[in-house]
Amino acid sequence: MTKTVNYTDEQLATLKSKYEELGNDGLDEIAMELGKSTRSVRSKLVREGVYVATPKVATVRKDTGPTKKELLNQLESIVGFDVTPLQGATKEGLQSLIAYAQGQ
Repeated sequence: MTKTVNYTDEQLATLKSKYEELGNDGLDEIAMELGKSTRSVRSKLVREGVYVATPKVATVRKDTGPTKKELLNQLESIVGFDVTPLQGATKEGLQSLIAYAQGQ
């Protein structure tokens, strides 16, 4: 059984040199140049031990006071009617309504 070669030595040399030059941002460009898919290019770089994964950015949740649900509950207790239609409002909008309702 003969092994099918997907990348020639020349393509592999081009792949590695372009990757050194462009990094992960250039994967699409490299794939187009070689006539391969981006996924194929990334996989080949991984198998060659060259690919460096882009670090994932950790998301940090800001604690910006009460949740929208808490604000809706507070507003409902102030105004005395169902505030379900206001669920799409922003937190800032709800806080503004609460401030207005409390001022009356």
